Amino acid sequence: MPQITVREFEEKVLAIEEIAILLRASTNELVEDYTYQKKASREASVTEWLDTRIKPLIGDIQPAVIDGEYRQPHGRTRLERLRNSYDK
Repeated sequence: MPQITVREFEEKVLAIEEIAILLRASTNELVEDYTYQKKASREASVTEWLDTRIKPLIGDIQPAVIDGEYRQPHGRTRLERLRNSYDK
């Protein structure tokens, strides 16, 4: 699978998922490409989304999801609520 930089990964996730994520690594570090074309279900929780879509691609890098208030949402927060927290 092709690799991209952490910065590119964060940008792709934002564009596809409409969710802001920060990876705690150098912006030039390489991770697996984010190849999803559609955003995850609005009913999925933040934890489910991280465990199934993000963590398998980033290895040992620690992800931080940021909501519209610049805080980290609880893991049980539904993606619909998280997406709605951002100003559009």
